[in-house]
Amino acid sequence: MPQSAGISIGYLAERTGLAVSAIRYYEAQGLVEPWRNAGGQRRFQRADIRRLSFIMIAQQFGFSLPQIRGFLKSLPGSRTPTKDDWARISENFRSHLDQRIETLVKLRDNLDDCIGCGCLSLPNCKLYNPEDRAAQKGQGPRYLMGDRPETEMAAENDP
Repeated sequence: MPQSAGISIGYLAERTGLAVSAIRYYEAQGLVEPWRNAGGQRRFQRADIRRLSFIMIAQQFGFSLPQIRGFLKSLPGSRTPTKDDWARISENFRSHLDQRIETLVKLRDNLDDCIGCGCLSLPNCKLYNPEDRAAQKGQGPRYLMGDRPETEMAAENDP
């Protein structure tokens, strides 16, 4: 797109529903890269409508701005992204969403059982996490994060 043909920040705000200040913030974070026209006004590519829409959706799914920046790095900065460019970014985004969905399902299904947090406050912890063995696997809710209790692993290994 020729530099003179860009869209204004006001039009971009109108099309995306974002406040102008939010667009400026995303610019400061390196998520969009406008240029200045001869009068010093910011100008954006029309493709930035889609880029900002993607940012809004990704934030609704709980992705941080650094994570979103990582997704967007694979898009070309010198030209409008093609359908193939967006398909590539969507594949990466989808795998992250699949992992989140798997974690949410585990949380939903195991919320009333031990999640390996190391609290040792429930009588069940003596069965699921004796002597806080989950802490040896690392921080956080280890069993919810995919680690399995030794008792479960031992049962699988028994002939």
